[in-house]
Amino acid sequence: MDIRRVTDSFSVSPQLALEDIDALPGQGFAMVINNRPDGEDPDQPSGGDIEAAARAAGLAYRAIPVAGGFARAEIDAMADALASADGRVIAFCRSGTRSTLLWSLAQASRGGEPEEIAAAAASAGYDIAPVRAAVEQLAAIS
Repeated sequence: MDIRRVTDSFSVSPQLALEDIDALPGQGFAMVINNRPDGEDPDQPSGGDIEAAARAAGLAYRAIPVAGGFARAEIDAMADALASADGRVIAFCRSGTRSTLLWSLAQASRGGEPEEIAAAAASAGYDIAPVRAAVEQLAAIS
């Protein structure tokens, strides 16, 4: 499992395996956010199986699949999930990039500072350049 810390309360990972889920509470995680649509890869576990494993491990679970660009509904759903989390959150997709970009947009939509968002993403090895203009816009209207 390749967990990358973005902030003290938010981390990302490439696709989580079912056997990874049981270890997450012991690492301080309270919520799993799945940003990967079912069927993206024939070998990935289904969202339903990940949800069942998460709930069995005592973790909250949210599915916010992102297949293409980032819609406002997805940004708002991510912001709401993060705001409702009762502890540390781990989000995953194929590589962790979509999860990081969606987190960046959600942070900006709630008034986050673009430079701080970009620096946090970079500290985890991700570049928000693909959504930087949208981050700037969202931050300006928040």
